[in-house]
Amino acid sequence: MDPKPTGAALLLAPAARGGAAVRFPPAEPRRAHFPAVDEHLVAPEVTRDELIRGRKVVAAPALEPHAEQQVRLDFLIAPHLRPGYIGAADLITRVAEGSDFATDLSIRRAGLDPATGRRYLEELSFEIVNEQSTQDAREKADDLVVRGVRRVFVIFVKRDEVAEWSSAEGRFVPLAPDATIEDPCLIRPVPVRALLDGAAAEREVVRALERKGNPEIEAIKAREREAALDEGRRAGLDEGQRAVLMRQLRARFGEVPEARREQVLAASGERLAVWAERILTARTLDELFKG
Repeated sequence: MDPKPTGAALLLAPAARGGAAVRFPPAEPRRAHFPAVDEHLVAPEVTRDELIRGRKVVAAPALEPHAEQQVRLDFLIAPHLRPGYIGAADLITRVAEGSDFATDLSIRRAGLDPATGRRYLEELSFEIVNEQSTQDAREKADDLVVRGVRRVFVIFVKRDEVAEWSSAEGRFVPLAPDATIEDPCLIRPVPVRALLDGAAAEREVVRALERKGNPEIEAIKAREREAALDEGRRAGLDEGQRAVLMRQLRARFGEVPEARREQVLAASGERLAVWAERILTARTLDELFKG
């Protein structure tokens, strides 16, 4: 999503709190205690409101570049998830006292966190930035990492660039196009280039499914192995048929000219069968090999 700031400091609490208008001060991101990840300040799936450090933004519908990148991102990452992890699109998380927002894609452990009895906090987060302000993206990334999200990535659509948030540098650090993203959440490294290119994404999805032992991929590989065996068996039969035919030719006509030997070596199994039958009646090599 590309949140749009409204500039309003007046925030609407969830309906469960009576819908009263309250003023929410900017949150201090470096707190030792955090609210539960699913204890929301906004009403998920009811409003488009999100909060970033007490500032209300609206998660606006996407334009084509963002929407198309979203499909590519989800398509690529989902097959790369290691068993025991779940991917989610637009999952809203209570990140801090004054931050309650969603990222475009997140990865978390499956099940419930025994320490809280609620879902796990995401470990990886991906944000797509097209029209969204860079300030919003930076503040969201910083809040997420402070909350405990291990890694936050952003795809800058207009720059055709992938970057990762660095708390040490306080900025998004661009990733090289030939780099890969390796993480315990992922079954195999994800090439950065595949996040930006549809054809590359398709190749990586196939490789991820193969790594997981996907039944359909295994079935395709089994058919290919069987086809190769069949081809090998046919080649073996053809080779035996050539050897027999050459012995028959020498017995019937004496030394076989080089041109005829090459013709036999290059012939298909069907052609060899025709010659093997014709040798019983042919009076000369030319008559045998005619047609």
